[in-house]
Amino acid sequence: MTKTPDILCIGSVLWDVIGRAASHMRVGSDVPGRITRLPGGVAMNIAMTLRRFGMTPALLTTVGRDAEGEELMGEALRMGMICDYVYRSDDLPTDVYMAIEGANGLVAAIADAHSLEAAGEKILRPMADGRLGSAETPFAGIVALDGNLTEELLQIIAISPLFIASDLRVAPASPGKAERLLALVGHPSATLYVNLEEAGLLCQTIFDTSADAAAALIKRGAHRVLVTDGGKSASEGTAGDIITQTPPAVMVTRVTGAGDTFMAAHIASEAQGMDRAASLTRALNAAATYVSGETPL
Repeated sequence: MTKTPDILCIGSVLWDVIGRAASHMRVGSDVPGRITRLPGGVAMNIAMTLRRFGMTPALLTTVGRDAEGEELMGEALRMGMICDYVYRSDDLPTDVYMAIEGANGLVAAIADAHSLEAAGEKILRPMADGRLGSAETPFAGIVALDGNLTEELLQIIAISPLFIASDLRVAPASPGKAERLLALVGHPSATLYVNLEEAGLLCQTIFDTSADAAAALIKRGAHRVLVTDGGKSASEGTAGDIITQTPPAVMVTRVTGAGDTFMAAHIASEAQGMDRAASLTRALNAAATYVSGETPL
């Protein structure tokens, strides 16, 4: 019998192929390092962190029936995620993300999420056909939404009755896809998790601080925002009320997935009854632990 999910994670579930080197890198660098392949994608990264915090996420995504997809679903099930609602395609391959990281941070990355984009609304069927809800009785829990979805699908979600009762938590997949979230800026229950650059893209300007960015996004119509600025600061805000904290200083050994870890830790903290300040602190600590190379708890 399928467990009841604590949260739905909607978006990219794929393989992360990450090359890491201990040296500073630039365009054209050819250096020794390590190459790893791990389950990834924004929705999967969030779900993995939620599991470490004791929550039970259900994945809504597309995964191919190829060998890579079978292995990926096996990993998700092993970690305790609910995979009953994953759209399995016979003709779409499993998506993949490839990144290069040096001592100076992320050098370059390519996200091949073409299968997720091609599947479109099919991944949302469980929210409409009665398995997780319907237009008449929409899902009323927390939904983590990934900006890897197409702009068209995000626009549909913004006005869909299927999400009217949801506590929406939204993250861009990358700065290059941040503007896709404009459709959700005015959603009455959406919380946006963005970094300083992504906030600037949404507001078409450049911000000096996370607090400035949070204030501008609220003024633009966002219901609630969390803005991070690397090791400098993070701000959480609603209309007329912004709090800011400084993350702990750590040695950065990896960056891919840090924002997803922050978001998941924040969601889990609030779901477990922690107040605003404590939830922000716990999320910053989890992200700092992650980028230092350890597993956040």
